[in-house]
Amino acid sequence: MTHTDIGNARTARSCARGPVSFMPMVAALIMAGCTVGPDFKKPAPPEVSGYTAEPLTKTESTEVPGGEAQTFTQGGEIAADWWTLFHATTLNDLIEKAIANSPDLKAAQAALRVAHENTAAQRGEYYPSVSAGFSGTRYSQAGTLAPVPNNNSFEYNLFTPQVTVSFVPDVFGLNRRTVESLHAQERGTRYQMMATYTTLTSNVVVTAIQQASTSEQIKATQDMIAEETRSVEILRLQLKKGYASGVDLAAQVSQLAQAKATLPPLIKQAAQLHDQLAALCGQFPAQAPAPNLDLENLQLPQNIPVSLPSTIVSQRPDILQAQENLRATNANIGVAIANRLPNIELTGNAGSTALAISQVFTPGTGFWSLGAALTQPIFEGGKLLHEERGARAAYQQAAEQYRSTVLAAFQNVADSLVALREDADALKTAAMADEAAKITLDLTQRQVKDGHTGYLSLLTAQEASQQAHISLLQAQASRYADTAALFQALGGGWWHRTDLAGNDHDK
Repeated sequence: MTHTDIGNARTARSCARGPVSFMPMVAALIMAGCTVGPDFKKPAPPEVSGYTAEPLTKTESTEVPGGEAQTFTQGGEIAADWWTLFHATTLNDLIEKAIANSPDLKAAQAALRVAHENTAAQRGEYYPSVSAGFSGTRYSQAGTLAPVPNNNSFEYNLFTPQVTVSFVPDVFGLNRRTVESLHAQERGTRYQMMATYTTLTSNVVVTAIQQASTSEQIKATQDMIAEETRSVEILRLQLKKGYASGVDLAAQVSQLAQAKATLPPLIKQAAQLHDQLAALCGQFPAQAPAPNLDLENLQLPQNIPVSLPSTIVSQRPDILQAQENLRATNANIGVAIANRLPNIELTGNAGSTALAISQVFTPGTGFWSLGAALTQPIFEGGKLLHEERGARAAYQQAAEQYRSTVLAAFQNVADSLVALREDADALKTAAMADEAAKITLDLTQRQVKDGHTGYLSLLTAQEASQQAHISLLQAQASRYADTAALFQALGGGWWHRTDLAGNDHDK
């Protein structure tokens, strides 16, 4: 029989009452196996139909690389290797290297093995404990006492081999609840490993995209510096011939210096991203080559599967980990209740005692004993009662933490969806600004050449063109990076990897 919730020892002891004698009662309890404490029930999925206040189905498109329209497919299935949707071999190689070499992922896998062994060790309590021993002792008996051996010797040896068997029947489910708690912790550790894996793959993708974007910004800045350097040289020649003023030259030199000043921060950022990517792949920065990834070689995933709100709670590893923590704390309530109830221990002992080693196991030297002991806590200074109350409070804490995790997950998905919508709009605006800045710069260069405007207008057009192009590169990178962030927010498809998911998913 199973008790769903037994709040005190008196209620639990009612399982053992009846007009029967003590030994039949013990036998009945051993066979029946009461399990005290509440049985775990999985939290119901949130009763919501979407992630955002306004449904998102498609984004805007722009005629630039990374400007394709993205369609969100509700209820779509996320692939385990979702990063292959970017169609970049370099990116795929980085992911494989990170999965194979990441110390964080290896540490999470080792933690799972620890949790598994702890659970297996506790399951050993289901079985009897058997031990063997042998003792050899030399005795010298006082003459004032009667000799112990039958031969009336006052000095003798005593050799005693014996086997001891002890067994604690799990009458009230103390061990079953303990195993249930440890198994839940093991599953929670597995989901923590999944979270490490999902975070790792997403971080590699985002870091590689950011590094590619930074490299493009460095190239654009270097091209601008080279162009402005040529402008300075031309102005210096024109100043000597009287075709330009010192003010024009000074302004051009100043803008050149400003352009050069923007380069070191970009180089520093690129180096930091390189080092971060090396660490994610389990390599030292000095040993990791720079990845050959260009934004132009990436393809933006256009059909984005979006898990239903009712299923994301069984896909996000952080939600599943919080659920297993809730299961473990629920089982601990049963452990606390069982600790307040009687404990039965069965023991058996058999062996032989002889005065000579050659006489061991000969007729007349054997002995055996059988025993049963029942222990009932009576007074513990309130310790067991407060432990039970603490277990119930821990369950309430875990329940609120689970709800907080679910809310954060839905917020994460909603933020990622909105980000993709706004990224598409931002990219469209940035592309228009970049095209307009290019046209303005081209017209201004012609006007300067024809003498219709001064160099101040050219400097303004050059600066605007540089800023517009860098903004375009950043907008492109944001679309790629936020797409990867959405895949992570939806769980990352880890449940399709049998080498990581195992057989425990969603049980």
